[in-house]
Amino acid sequence: MALKLYPLKFQPLFKYRLWGGNKLKTKLHKNYDAASIGESWEVSDVKGDETKVLSGILKGLTLKQLIQTYKGEFVGEKVYKSFGEDFPLLIKFIDAKTPLSIQVHPSNELAKTRHNSFGKNEMWYIMQADEGSELIVGFDSEIDKQSYQEHLEHDTILDVLHHEKVSKGDTFYIPTGRVHAIGGGILLAEIQQTSDVTYRIYDYNRIDAATGKQRELHNDLAIDAIDFKYHDNFKTSYSKEINKSNRLVHSPYFKTNFIRVSGELEKDYSKLDSFVIYMCVSESLEIESLNETYSLSAGETLLIPATINKLKIKAKNAELLEIHM
Repeated sequence: MALKLYPLKFQPLFKYRLWGGNKLKTKLHKNYDAASIGESWEVSDVKGDETKVLSGILKGLTLKQLIQTYKGEFVGEKVYKSFGEDFPLLIKFIDAKTPLSIQVHPSNELAKTRHNSFGKNEMWYIMQADEGSELIVGFDSEIDKQSYQEHLEHDTILDVLHHEKVSKGDTFYIPTGRVHAIGGGILLAEIQQTSDVTYRIYDYNRIDAATGKQRELHNDLAIDAIDFKYHDNFKTSYSKEINKSNRLVHSPYFKTNFIRVSGELEKDYSKLDSFVIYMCVSESLEIESLNETYSLSAGETLLIPATINKLKIKAKNAELLEIHM
C-alpha cells in the first residue's frame, strides 16, 4: 500500500552561473559553499536534475517516483492524463549579480520538433532589486527579421530592446518567442514549463571563468523562434487584496496567484484538480495540514499534493505565490 501523501519540501539544486551572486545565501538563507550560484532549482523533473523530497516518510523520492506511485492523486487526474509521468513545471529562485545573456525560448511546436521537449513559457516575480536594476523584455518598437539581424551583426542589438526598471513585486509573463534577459542586481522567483531549452542571442562578449571561453550563441536556431511584434506594456498588473488569491499570471501552461497573508486564511482546493505549489516570497508563515504544521520562510517552496483539499495558512504579514495547473 502506498504511503500517505503530505505537503512536500524538496532539496534544492544549486547551479553555478557566470552571472550568479550570493543573494540566495544572504537574502534567502540557502545553504551552500560554492561561489557564483545563480539558481536554486526548487522543484525539478528535468532529466539529470531531479529534486528529491527533503523529509518525512517519502524522503529521497523524486517527482517521477512520486507520480509513478500516486499518479493523479499526486498531480491531479487531469494533469496526469495530459503529462503522464512527467512533472509539468520547473520552479526556481534566481540571483543575477550581473546581466544574463539575451535569450529566447522556442514554442512548444518548435521545441518538440527540434529537441523533443516542451517549449518554455515562464514568468518572473521580482523579490528584490538593487537601485536602478532593469530587465530586458521584448522590443522597443516594431522591427523585422532583416533589421534585427543587422543589429546583431553590428553589435547594436541592445539599442532596439525594451529595458525596464524594476522593483519588488513587479511581475512579467515571458511567453515563448519573446526576447528577454534578467539584469544585474535582481533576485526573483521563476515559474516555467519543464524545459531547459534556451537560445542565447547575445552575451556581452563575456568570457566564462569556468571554461575560459565565450559562451555559445544560438542565433541560427533563435531567428525562427522570435516574436518580432511590438507591445506597449510588458508588466503584469494585479491587485494585492489581503487573505485572497489575487490573479497574477494565468496562462495555458500554469496559473499563478499572489496571496498576502495577514492573520489566518483557510484554503479549500476540493474543486481544483491539480497539485499546488507555494513559493514564499516575503517574510514567513505556517501551513497547517493533516494535523501537521509546516513552516515556510522567504525563499522556501512547498508542494501540496492534489489529494490534500483543506489547509490553513497563518502569518503576521507574509507574501506567497500560489501556483497550479
